[in-house]
Amino acid sequence: MVKARPDPTLYPSPRDAMRAPPEDLAYVAALYVGTGVEKRDFIAVVDVDPKSDTYSRIVGTVEMPYIGDELHHFGWNACSSAYCPNAKPFLERRYLVVPTLRSSRIYIIDTKEDPRNPRIVKTVEPEEVVARSGYTKFHTVHCGPDAIYISALGGPDGVEGPGGILVLDHDTFAPLGKWELMRGPQYYAYDFWWNIPQGVLISSEWTVPRCYENGFSMECLSRGEYGHRLHVWDLNKRRHMYSVDLGEENRMVLEVRPLHDPTKLMGFVNVVVNVKDLSSSIWLWFQEDGKWRAEKVIEIGAQPSEGPLPPPLRDFKMVPPLVTDIDVSIDDRYLYVSLWGIGELRQYDISDPFRPRLASTVKLGGIYHGAAHPSGAKLTGAPQMISVSRDGKRVYVTNSLYSTWDNQFYPEGIRGWLVKVDVGDGTMTVDKNFFVDFGEARAHQVRLRGGDASTDSYCYP
Repeated sequence: MVKARPDPTLYPSPRDAMRAPPEDLAYVAALYVGTGVEKRDFIAVVDVDPKSDTYSRIVGTVEMPYIGDELHHFGWNACSSAYCPNAKPFLERRYLVVPTLRSSRIYIIDTKEDPRNPRIVKTVEPEEVVARSGYTKFHTVHCGPDAIYISALGGPDGVEGPGGILVLDHDTFAPLGKWELMRGPQYYAYDFWWNIPQGVLISSEWTVPRCYENGFSMECLSRGEYGHRLHVWDLNKRRHMYSVDLGEENRMVLEVRPLHDPTKLMGFVNVVVNVKDLSSSIWLWFQEDGKWRAEKVIEIGAQPSEGPLPPPLRDFKMVPPLVTDIDVSIDDRYLYVSLWGIGELRQYDISDPFRPRLASTVKLGGIYHGAAHPSGAKLTGAPQMISVSRDGKRVYVTNSLYSTWDNQFYPEGIRGWLVKVDVGDGTMTVDKNFFVDFGEARAHQVRLRGGDASTDSYCYP
């Protein structure tokens, strides 16, 4: 009898994932929207094996069939949540689920037959998704044990809300419908993640498409249309339980990063801007005495500048940090923070999550620093998306936020890049031999073959 074996890239616990072989390929979302170049977005395949002759080079591409999709975030069809007790059997990490933030299409890309030359095998058109869920403008992908979950920022008209979570079938990728049974007060959407064994989902707030598609809007900010809350959900009953308000002054509550150890019901979230002083902040969310709370544990201030500033900042004479992404290493030891305005990647020791300690900083691009790559290459833009390897020894960083926001904050233009940062015990060093130039295309999210720190959920400590 031939016995089915689990996918070797799926792991019961974070400890098992950290012991896995290092990644050899990275898949990177690359886009032309907002560049003035009429070309199709693509997924780039980058060789990240230092022993390879093609190290630090694009070795394959998957071109989208349409112009104007705006690739953004994407994820795997299956991950380590497949080991959870309620998981579907025989799942394998084979397909990349690639939603689009502007056209509302969802592409399914098969990486198994030829990982360097994957291919699109299915396109879910927006009309089908709207008919089943009422959602548009798709963002974050997470592979659950029972289905594929995708956050949506827009309602059926693609302009207003409410946003929420779309569910796709694991096998057919058909849209099943909206996840929420009882939404409660939630209206703005952005990211979400969960603690599966403890039955909790946490979601965050950005805004509606009307307030981000054409760029950052001071009018939307003044009207309070950028979110300032976290939402706590009963994962199994699919119902809203609590809202945690981070304060009216703290706007754009973005990346939800729970600790990987499922026995620890807590995690981090970043706030892009405090409207009073332009600072950014990191908050720890947790449950205490049966109540849900969030506590500010890191504050990063804006930097004064007398030099030329982009239009959104000219009147302030300050460069805000603009913390737009964070990531937690799989051992829950380090938190990585991108400062897209200033031009830094920071590493914080979170051995005590309530008292993070700044451990290391590297400078890359930025409105404030304008730092070059160690190879001498000029860096437009600044650290934005972060992808941490399973063993926590490498961090991959790209520089594009969102097409129209790129154009506002970096009006001289952004040339897409991917860099690698090598991590020690409380140290970071930019690899001067690893620099991927995407040319006129802009680079956004990175997914590592076999998974990374922000792809997988675990049901065992």
